[in-house]
Amino acid sequence: MSSQKGNSSRSRPQKHKNSVAFRNDKYGATIQVKIANSKIHNGLCQRCKDVLEWKVKYNKYKSLTQAKKCVKCFQKNVKDAYHIMCKPCSIQLELCAKCGNKEEIVIPINPEVEEEGEQGEEGDKKKRLRKRKDLEDDDDDLSDFGSEDDDDDDDDDGDDEDSDSRPRKTLNKLPVLPDISGATIKD
Repeated sequence: MSSQKGNSSRSRPQKHKNSVAFRNDKYGATIQVKIANSKIHNGLCQRCKDVLEWKVKYNKYKSLTQAKKCVKCFQKNVKDAYHIMCKPCSIQLELCAKCGNKEEIVIPINPEVEEEGEQGEEGDKKKRLRKRKDLEDDDDDLSDFGSEDDDDDDDDDGDDEDSDSRPRKTLNKLPVLPDISGATIKD
């Protein structure tokens, strides 16, 4: 029996063999799988790097949704899944960011690349906010086209000053409900 304690030798080959290897993106990769496949595991020892690569290969890698607390500086700076230390502490103390042991780092963390990446992320956020503001401004301009309250007639009695001081219309304004306070209900 192969599960017998101390019996490490086996006389027969494996009974059920896979004909093709497992692929985590076989039926179309999701966004999380694409991110996990493209991730570079730097700042880790060889064993931790192999563990994370196995998790990615067999679709077991789950990325973080929120930053974790570093065990050295106690700040919420850990942005990589399965890591216990932030990258600055890992660089400064020359420790593996996942297991915390003083092992040889296979792929060292390049601090200049990390700073550029953070600046790029901040730039992307600013671009998204700018686009969102532009879209809101365009929506405000478009909402004025079909309104019946336009004061384009010049026969008003000086109401032109009031039209400029009115607040702009927004899209998320609730519809006006009729006043039913004077209505009577018959049974």
